[in-house]
Amino acid sequence: MKTLYDVQQLLKQFGVYIHVGKRVWDIELMAIEVDHLYQSGVIDAKLYARVKIVLSHEHRIEDTRAQAASDQNNGGIL
Repeated sequence: MKTLYDVQQLLKQFGVYIHVGKRVWDIELMAIEVDHLYQSGVIDAKLYARVKIVLSHEHRIEDTRAQAASDQNNGGIL
């Protein structure tokens, strides 16, 4: 479990397909679905932890991209 694609494939194994239209929203919804799978006992703690790390990493990347775009749109002025 190393990429967001890996997480998507895991969720597909359980019939969960996510596409909201904005990548950060997809990541957040995937995190909720993974929480539900773990709470239901469908996935173990080790897999759950790896998935949450991947999702957290991807979310940070999206936050950085959004901040950079915001800075660029504002001319870098804070």
